Amino acid sequence: MTARILNGLTIAKSIRQEVGYRVQQIFEQHDVRPGLTVILVGSDPASELYVRLKKRDCEAAGISCEVKNFPADISEQQLTDTIDSLNAEPNVHGILLQLPLPDQFYTPRIVDRVDPTKDVDGITPLNMGKLALREPAHRCCTPKGVMTLLDHTGIDLLGLDAVVVGASNHVGRPMCLELLLRGCTVTCTHKYSRDTSFHTRQADILVTATGIGGLIRKDWVKPGAVVIDVGIETQPDGRLKGDVAYEEVKEIASWITPVPGGVGPMTRVSILQNLLATVEQTLH
Repeated sequence: MTARILNGLTIAKSIRQEVGYRVQQIFEQHDVRPGLTVILVGSDPASELYVRLKKRDCEAAGISCEVKNFPADISEQQLTDTIDSLNAEPNVHGILLQLPLPDQFYTPRIVDRVDPTKDVDGITPLNMGKLALREPAHRCCTPKGVMTLLDHTGIDLLGLDAVVVGASNHVGRPMCLELLLRGCTVTCTHKYSRDTSFHTRQADILVTATGIGGLIRKDWVKPGAVVIDVGIETQPDGRLKGDVAYEEVKEIASWITPVPGGVGPMTRVSILQNLLATVEQTLH
């Protein structure tokens, strides 16, 4: 068996075109141009790259995107004042706080300052809580993108065994909640798990998000499993490597995502979908 490839670039492009068509309709019918503001604090190279990609995606879909760059030593008061101002600005339909923030900030307190209706990343406590209560509003973007990829397999997820490797606030935990919503039996492994490979070998759906390159080997994977690789690690030579040992795992998986070009584009297009949903809610 050789796995079929879940090409996030291709799927995201199609969704972005659909979003762009609806954005144009909204502009023509309501004279409203959807607007996103991205807040970038400091000069982390990876964050700067992600922001450039997000801005490019917005422009491709006809969405106005402003990036507010702040030095790493900005005060918390200045940062929260900026967020408060954007919350009150009617032409700003979405706010994206690029993470991670510099170490001096207590990130949960800053995230909580964002108006949940403008939280296009889906990471505020209210939006995460609504997902936990099975009434999702803005869904956390990476898990949302993963679910879209799973939909493209055509596999009925109801009753399947799903394992999520990694328990971060913005990927692992909401990923478990998304899979629960779809009727999977969900196991979450993490750094304190005693035998992660035992659990991954039971998985019909395996989602891994640790950032440890090559962690998931062929003998960790159930033959025929769908393998979604969220993790990414930059190698000394600049190459990007996922959690999954791709070349060996693709020989036994039924579907697999590449790194790069798998989950990353889906995360970004999910931001556009959340922004569009906000705009449409304001028009009704």
